[in-house]
Amino acid sequence: MELARAHCCHLKPALHRQPTSSRTTIKAHHLLSLAVLLAPSVEAGIAGPGAAWIVGGAHGYEARAGDSLTSVSARFGVDVVVLARANGLAPTASLALGQMLAIENPHIVPAIPDTDPPHASLIVINVPQRMSFLFRDGRLELAFPIAAGRATWRTPIGEFEIDERVTDKTWIVPISIQEEMRREGRPVKAIVPPGPDNPLGRHWLGLSRSSCGIHGTIAPASIYSLRTHGCIRLHPDDAATLYEAVSVGDPVRIVYEPLLLAALPDGRVCLEAHRDVYRRAPDVGDWLRDTLARNLLARRVDSEFAARVIEARDGIARDVTTGSNGGSCS
Repeated sequence: MELARAHCCHLKPALHRQPTSSRTTIKAHHLLSLAVLLAPSVEAGIAGPGAAWIVGGAHGYEARAGDSLTSVSARFGVDVVVLARANGLAPTASLALGQMLAIENPHIVPAIPDTDPPHASLIVINVPQRMSFLFRDGRLELAFPIAAGRATWRTPIGEFEIDERVTDKTWIVPISIQEEMRREGRPVKAIVPPGPDNPLGRHWLGLSRSSCGIHGTIAPASIYSLRTHGCIRLHPDDAATLYEAVSVGDPVRIVYEPLLLAALPDGRVCLEAHRDVYRRAPDVGDWLRDTLARNLLARRVDSEFAARVIEARDGIARDVTTGSNGGSCS
């Protein structure tokens, strides 16, 4: 079994990109820029498509003016149904100012193969997971929830480079989207200038070999979904953070991994499952059996509970270690 570096990280908002030394003291209710707070590195075995890191965890959030369960779930990268259930609420429930919510959002990070050449910056986007990750010199630096393409308008999968880096980009509306506007009875626009009505937001990172890009949005509550026309959409604060962290020529890897498995240094095995919206995933039973066998993990995993995690597909990294209580991998 190959070895890779593993980190347990906390996916919490950071306030105004404060210095690294002060980020660990930031309170969860400051919801401005979602950044990973890195813990010391350790060694661990990595399973299957697996992962080298876990981001996220369990913490509290105090509702602010204008918040809804949908907007909070979008900001923290957790399905609204899962968030509502964890707090004993209906998914359509309103939030009161100051209402406390329990947030639990651990995610497994897709692995970078050991054969990868080192990159100053590498963006990895996992479409069904609706998460993006920025690696710097092979180490995880940032993680953000995203919105990606819907089932009928898919985000391209593969290797790309950032070939354009623009602020306040004018949106030249593709003919296909103009036709969609016409079919839906909306005003048909060919050009949308920069401003509050431009769906690209303020920051645009164009991708080579594609008309798609990574960009901000004027609809932040739409994040953590599969609903775009193929582009990767970020919360405006996260788009600004990523924009400043990368350069033209930096590689972007877009993967499709609805199932992720990680063997942690403390002996736990974690499994995370998402819906296979693009219908590209292998048979889940074969995947689980082969992955566990290939990485000598079969005896460490409760296969019945693992099957239930896959069936639920709630997008949370769950502890499937034999004898565990089946909680999240926070």
